Order: sequence, then C-alpha cells, then structure tokens
Amino acid sequence: VQLVESGGGLVQPGGSLRLSCVPSRSIFSDNYMGWYRQAPGKERELVAQLTIGGDTMYRDSVKGRFIISRDNAKNTGYLQMNSLKPEDTAVYFCNAHLSVDGILTNTWGQGTQVTVSS
Repeated sequence: VQLVESGGGLVQPGGSLRLSCVPSRSIFSDNYMGWYRQAPGKERELVAQLTIGGDTMYRDSVKGRFIISRDNAKNTGYLQMNSLKPEDTAVYFCNAHLSVDGILTNTWGQGTQVTVSS
C-alpha cells in the first residue's frame, strides 16, 4: 500500500503543473492530506495541507499560487501549481492517512520531480 504521485516535470518560470496523488490498493482514511517538497541539500518542508477539519494551509512562499484539493469520488488528491518559480524546484511528496486492513496508516509517496527552469 502506497501513494503514487504523478504530474511532475520540467516547466518554464511562470508556468503551471498539476500534481496528482493516488492511493495504491487503498483509500484515503480521513480528510488529511499534505504535499511536501525537498530540494537538493535541504530538508523536506510542508508546502500545503488539507486538515482533518477540512481547512487548507499553505506555506507563505506558495500562497496565492498553489491550490491543494482532493476529489474523494476519484480517490485522488491534487496540487495545482501556478506561476512557478525556480525556487519551487524540488521533489514533491504526497502524505496522507490510508486505511490498511482497517487501520489508519500514515503513508508517503515516492515523490515526483518538479523542475522550474528556462
């Protein structure tokens, strides 16, 4: 059981990408979902979060540019990234709570590379 991210790639500054996050052989256990990123030589940082209560939270550097969402009917989470900047370059990871044999399990994806460069 894992999360599978997709949608990363190379984009020019000012461009957009939409990342997707799909549980493999499981479903989301609750409303929580987080997108994190890790640039080379840096620690993993939280980018955006859907709280269990249904609120959204963003780190200051992406506010107004990124949108986190989830379509429970499709069992898919998203991170819409607009007005991308070179400093957004990183591997992006999805984090969520999945139901594994009826047990809530904190699960990470393998990451998808986002490169913003001209």
